[in-house]
Amino acid sequence: MTTDTPARLLTLLSLLQTPREWPGGELADRLQVSRRTVRRDIDRLRELGYPVQATKGSDGGYRLVAGKAMPPLVLDDEEAVAIAVGLRAGAGHAVAGVDEASVRALAKLEQVLPSRLRHRVSTLQAATTPLTSGDGASIPTGTLTVMASTVAGHERLRFAYRAKDGAASRRVVEPYRLVSTGRRWYLVAYDLDRGDWRTFRVDRVSEPFATGARFAPRDLPTGSAAEFLRQSMYRRQETYELVVTFEADVSVVAARVPAWMGVPESLGEGRCRLRGSVGDAVDWMAVRLAMTGVEFRVEEPPELVSAVRELGGRLVRASGDAA
Repeated sequence: MTTDTPARLLTLLSLLQTPREWPGGELADRLQVSRRTVRRDIDRLRELGYPVQATKGSDGGYRLVAGKAMPPLVLDDEEAVAIAVGLRAGAGHAVAGVDEASVRALAKLEQVLPSRLRHRVSTLQAATTPLTSGDGASIPTGTLTVMASTVAGHERLRFAYRAKDGAASRRVVEPYRLVSTGRRWYLVAYDLDRGDWRTFRVDRVSEPFATGARFAPRDLPTGSAAEFLRQSMYRRQETYELVVTFEADVSVVAARVPAWMGVPESLGEGRCRLRGSVGDAVDWMAVRLAMTGVEFRVEEPPELVSAVRELGGRLVRASGDAA
């Protein structure tokens, strides 16, 4: 019989998190306690905020259902490893929809993983290679988790950085936010040596180190890290006003065009138009539009019209069907 009440409650919670209904008698047998003790333990879980639903019947049944808030989860070793591996795989590529929340979750999980499980996660990840459709560079998940922890803890961060021209430098910053563009991860931070706000491409960061020095967060000039990144990218790059018409329904195009290119608007009759200000190489934009797999016509800018025409000709020649 289990006499340690906290341990018994954790075991009961782990059982209830399996998506099925548990008869009271079966729970009593599993826990080696009386049915009365099971009922008392269920009441304790409810007091802690776990929404346990009971059904009437000869044996009675219990099921953990969705509540208004997300209660703490109890994971066994295999479940913890599976979740950590999945979060690492997603965080290692700037996948649209993964976002900073994924990195924060990974940082929290790895902080409490026992060393034996952390070793298993690292071994499994090292032995596998994901085939992803992401457009950005892969980055070590350790880099992301260190950054996420310093953002959450308001802790100064030190790292090595390689600029676009290859110049190497050492930076000490007050990290503000991690931002995913769907292609790459960026860190928005206050650079202490330069006395100003900066953005850093995370795939160019190495040797990240949490210094342990706390700081009071500063006010970002734009108020939003995403907006600050957008303005920073546009200052560094030549920008284009993009206008593209697609011969496809707006829902189809919206699912295939990355958010950074803009939001399509319906023209009716299975057509839509995409407008946006983009700061990216026109050659890459031509390729990205072709990857949508639907008919389209570029109206603006002229540079993109030429790039699409040149790409189309190159593909025709590559197929051997040129006249």
